[in-house]
Amino acid sequence: MQIKNTFLLEEKKKFVFSLAKKMNNVKTVLIASTKNLPSSQFQEIKKKLRGKAEIKVIKKSIIDRAISSTEKGALQNLKEHVLADIAFFFSDIEVFELSALLSDNQTPAKAKTGDITLEDISIEAGPTDLLPGPAISELSGVGLKVAVEGGKISIKQGAVVVKKGEPIKENVAAVLGKLHIMPMKVGFVPIVAYDSFSDKIYTNIRIDKKKTLEELRAFIAKALNFAINTGNINEKTISYFIAKAVIEEKALDKVIAQNNKNDKEEAK
Repeated sequence: MQIKNTFLLEEKKKFVFSLAKKMNNVKTVLIASTKNLPSSQFQEIKKKLRGKAEIKVIKKSIIDRAISSTEKGALQNLKEHVLADIAFFFSDIEVFELSALLSDNQTPAKAKTGDITLEDISIEAGPTDLLPGPAISELSGVGLKVAVEGGKISIKQGAVVVKKGEPIKENVAAVLGKLHIMPMKVGFVPIVAYDSFSDKIYTNIRIDKKKTLEELRAFIAKALNFAINTGNINEKTISYFIAKAVIEEKALDKVIAQNNKNDKEEAK
């Protein structure tokens, strides 16, 4: 028994040493939540990231020892993020690129009572395939204005049914299910990461590509309008100023032609 315990202790020490060595050598150490992640999807994502990131589920006591064994200063701050239902990613990929890979591998899922949403959930106006009946009061109960059109329920005015960070109520989850809306995502959810090159901890690393692109388009539109309004001439605004000049030239020609016509009539 003593020999077995000694062997296990030595194996644990070796594992802690190997983890500490890995943390010292890789560029990124990322912690992601595995809550509600099915084992099959865990393995599928692990297979997809093979060669890009190594994924491990490690006990808190082991990872704490490994972190303490490293010489990385900021890495010690990862300890406070080692909670339940998490996995560790070891990779030479940059922090936000790795986070984006994890976001790409998330799949839509139905909302369940008590789920916490990471953004507002809204239901838009439009037709549904629901028949009149109890569903009318159910949809109205979550703040939707509905009517019956063509024998089916139609949503005349949509609404935000869940605010960001709030738990989803039972009646809301039921309505979302009936409307085939899957607002949740299942997969690894990035929580925090350590970058060994800069020796920094990064939080708020969850990447939403769709939302980011929408925000980027909005910023570009605002920047273009600002450049036009301030008379900034560049390759993006020159076509606008040329088109404006052409319109103004035509308007001016009309005014001149009309004035010449008036002058001629007065001279008669």
